[in-house]
Amino acid sequence: MASIRRTQSPAYQDRHYQNGGVNSPSHNFVSSTKYYSPSLFSAVAAFAVNFRRKGPQGLRRAFFRCAVFFLIGFLLGMMPFDHADEEIRARDFSFDIKPPHVNVRFNDGGGAVAAVKKEEFVVDVRLGIEAVRSESSGDGLVFVPRNQLIVVTPTYNRPLQAYFLNRLGQVLRLVPPPLLWIVVEMNSASMETAEILRKTGVMYRHLVCAKNSTEVKDRGVHQRNTALEHIEHHRLDGIVYFADDDNIYSLELFYSLRNISRFGTWPVAMLAQSKNKAILEGPVCNGSQVVGWHTNEKSKRLRRFHVDMSGFAFNSTILWDPKRWRRPTSIPIRQLDTLKEGFQETTFIEQVVEDESQMEGTPAGCAAIMNWHLHLETHSLVYPKGWLLRKNLDVALPLSD
Repeated sequence: MASIRRTQSPAYQDRHYQNGGVNSPSHNFVSSTKYYSPSLFSAVAAFAVNFRRKGPQGLRRAFFRCAVFFLIGFLLGMMPFDHADEEIRARDFSFDIKPPHVNVRFNDGGGAVAAVKKEEFVVDVRLGIEAVRSESSGDGLVFVPRNQLIVVTPTYNRPLQAYFLNRLGQVLRLVPPPLLWIVVEMNSASMETAEILRKTGVMYRHLVCAKNSTEVKDRGVHQRNTALEHIEHHRLDGIVYFADDDNIYSLELFYSLRNISRFGTWPVAMLAQSKNKAILEGPVCNGSQVVGWHTNEKSKRLRRFHVDMSGFAFNSTILWDPKRWRRPTSIPIRQLDTLKEGFQETTFIEQVVEDESQMEGTPAGCAAIMNWHLHLETHSLVYPKGWLLRKNLDVALPLSD
């Protein structure tokens, strides 16, 4: 009968077995070295023999040693032995947005390019946030959301309406989001206006002023009030700006609007078709402080604030959160239709601020003209009631020889 000889071991040298075989409970495990790890099962066999010889006391001692060695290994594994390697790994797998290793330059919105020295700006146009990396924040980025712009535009049917709306829409399309364009029409929303708004790619809301046209003295006043009611009802948060569609605006204006905290104002250049010079109307500033007003001869003694309708903007929370701005009354802020032409602006501003100390002149010194108010439309053009001609005009034209 074949037998398997055990190698000489101090624990079994003085023992003799019949036929030279190994009569041990662990015989099957130790001899199966073809399929199992000899070191693991040898340790198991030694542990079983040790437990049989020494009893529970040896088991407790072995368990205590395992626990001590496990704790020592755990503590050694938690200690950082190689700082340089960790720094390399952290740098290689970092997902921070880092500026290029060159002199970074940015455009402030008005065409002037300035070099960044102490702070570097990273602008994400799609998300509507600005990431600022400054010396105080180290390598981290501070994400600041942009203030929303709420641009209110009253419009009506006239020969150049499509041209004006398309021109203003293309300007607003270049302004970084978030921006909401509120366009208000009288009586009903025309399909032509809605199509123009859809094609601009600007986020918009198309509203209708349901005021009876026979009772309306100033159409634009009621259209703007409709937009103010919409902003107040839905508690829209942002900077409200009244932008008529026939004015001309620069991108610098919309960049500066986001810096307004309560009420901002700036000078506006007005040009009439019958005059050969421009009239400047708006604030006189010492830095950002309003210290006076540009006026014309006719209205300098009558108006409190000499501002054009497109020459100011304000925080929308003034409309629906009077406690925040400590307004003395909670009466809704609206434009008045019972006033003479040119006085809607000053009476509206008197409801928003108390005096010039609560105003912010923009840009610094109010030295730049950022928008122009033009009166270039002619009333002699023949224009149909709607936008489209359903049939040819019946017009007789004399033929010259």
